[in-house]
Amino acid sequence: MRHPPRSVLLAAAGAVALASSVLVPAVSAQAATPACTVEYAVTSQWDSGFQGSVRITNNKAALDGWKLTFDLAGGQKVTQGWNAGWSQSGTTVTAANESWNGTLGAGASVSAGFLASSSGGNTAPAVFKLNGTTCNVDSEPTDPPPTDPPPAGGTAPALHVSGNKFADAGGTTRRLLGVNRSGGEFMCVQGYGIWDGPVDDAAIKAIADWKANAVRIPLNEECWLGLSNIKPEYGGANYIAAVKDLVARVEAHGMTPIVELHWSYGQYTGNSAGCSDVHATCQKPMPDMQYTPAFWASVASTFKDDRATVFDLFNEPYPDRATSSTADAWKCWRDGGTCPGISYEVAGMQDLVDSIRATGAKNVIMAGGLAYANDLSQWNTYRPTDPAGNLAAAYHVYNFNTCSNESCWNSTLAPVAAQVPLVAGEIGENTCAHGFTDQVMKWFDDRNLSYLGWTWNTWDCSSGPSLISAYDGTPTAYGIGLRDHLRALNP
Repeated sequence: MRHPPRSVLLAAAGAVALASSVLVPAVSAQAATPACTVEYAVTSQWDSGFQGSVRITNNKAALDGWKLTFDLAGGQKVTQGWNAGWSQSGTTVTAANESWNGTLGAGASVSAGFLASSSGGNTAPAVFKLNGTTCNVDSEPTDPPPTDPPPAGGTAPALHVSGNKFADAGGTTRRLLGVNRSGGEFMCVQGYGIWDGPVDDAAIKAIADWKANAVRIPLNEECWLGLSNIKPEYGGANYIAAVKDLVARVEAHGMTPIVELHWSYGQYTGNSAGCSDVHATCQKPMPDMQYTPAFWASVASTFKDDRATVFDLFNEPYPDRATSSTADAWKCWRDGGTCPGISYEVAGMQDLVDSIRATGAKNVIMAGGLAYANDLSQWNTYRPTDPAGNLAAAYHVYNFNTCSNESCWNSTLAPVAAQVPLVAGEIGENTCAHGFTDQVMKWFDDRNLSYLGWTWNTWDCSSGPSLISAYDGTPTAYGIGLRDHLRALNP
């Protein structure tokens, strides 16, 4: 099933207000459009409290779920609210969407109100954040290009498939254990930059210090191809150069880079649609034939001489949501073409394998199954043919997924893992704890399989599973489980 908003976590809030008034921060005509704007108001007040309201306007890509946070000072305490789920911890107030108002399209607004007690003045919050990012500021990139060149002489091993395991050139079996580094899939298409946060050598070393040996790097096909809707500074040659630099840094620290297609072109408005946009601004049910084969041909040509780099074909397919026929969904997954419920021509997994191999690239390829890569029940039956014999299965699991227990893993994952290498490309939970991921890691450890935690970004872990609170590697309460586990495996 769809993950809670995490790949689209860059759209945000922030405003300053005067008591009993509304103040909308001015943005000059020359300034870039903020990711969003927030109007904050104290609509009435009395000796021991006041009534407040917030109005959030999303100026960028559609959000499927939102969470606004701000701090109240002077002993102010929210007592009740409406049009959102309101809570307060210390001074920090959180307003989360209700089930009926969670979708916030580009240009759309949502309002919510609350009552609060106060023991002093009604000082307005200084900063608001939506899903972790401040609003009412120019949409400038948060990630200036690294000033240090990628280290030379990367030490990551070239990989190939040997039976149902990964092996290096010397035949030593390798597991891929690490993290996802989100940002490259959404920053560029939203017009903010290329990466969400720093990717210089110090930032990548912090990942390695967790004893990770692999980093999955989500990409955007429109940004890689430099299509006309992407700002030139964030697309085409500039985007490719940034990806190559990050891959080089990851390899220099001995870690395997996994480049994967996260967001793609194609308009889908059917069941479980992430957005109605034809552009690559959300997760689509399947890759598109118009651009995805060209994307993979270009990526493969770029990295075909670097067998340390692994290719992950498509983040989270869900053609099963577009059709009620399981057989049709798996055929669509493998063969593409005209698929039930999907309006655009689909590129199947076989099309993408063929596109990569046509370049001469023999890199390891990962292919995730249905239901957002959570269903591998018929992966063995429909697996694409790989002439290079370097195909692996990809699986994603969160605590809220359907296949999230040992019974399902034993019945659907074990048969796949007996045939090919199995990689849990994303594991996580939305509890800000790690009890579930501990269970996942144990099951995979017992079978010498691979897994990577979502995600190495400094978002609020309650908005989406975020491993860190700072890019120096400081873990969240959720991330500490993965960090300590990796360090125990590789002391």
